[in-house]
Amino acid sequence: MKPSIYYRVAAGLLVLFAAGHQLGFRKVDPTWNADVVASAMQATHFTVQGFTRAYWDFFSGFGFFVTAFLLFSAVLAWELGGLSAEVLRALWRVRWALAVCYAAIAILTWFYFFIAPGAFATLVALCLIAGALPARAK
Repeated sequence: MKPSIYYRVAAGLLVLFAAGHQLGFRKVDPTWNADVVASAMQATHFTVQGFTRAYWDFFSGFGFFVTAFLLFSAVLAWELGGLSAEVLRALWRVRWALAVCYAAIAILTWFYFFIAPGAFATLVALCLIAGALPARAK
């Protein structure tokens, strides 16, 4: 398959990953018995560099960062999918940096999260690695 297909598939997966992350990352399922922890994160305020924040603010902020990064990655993958083979060859460092980044994200996700994000991260990483591989001569 052409790299453009892998990059476009990765872009679609990344948009779905971002949407799922954004809709779910601040939800606390009562069956997890984590409502006390979430409540404590929301209730514990402190001052940092003149701003009063709660631990929940840090948790939320990092979650929003992740969603923004996923969406940026989707745009980057989509754009890579529209480039000529010559331009893609010139951008080999960018292509491999993105692929390696998502391979690391996939590994970290399997260690620290659960099946849905692990599956998305793995599929994205595989698509980006396949897109970054040199095209084979036919």
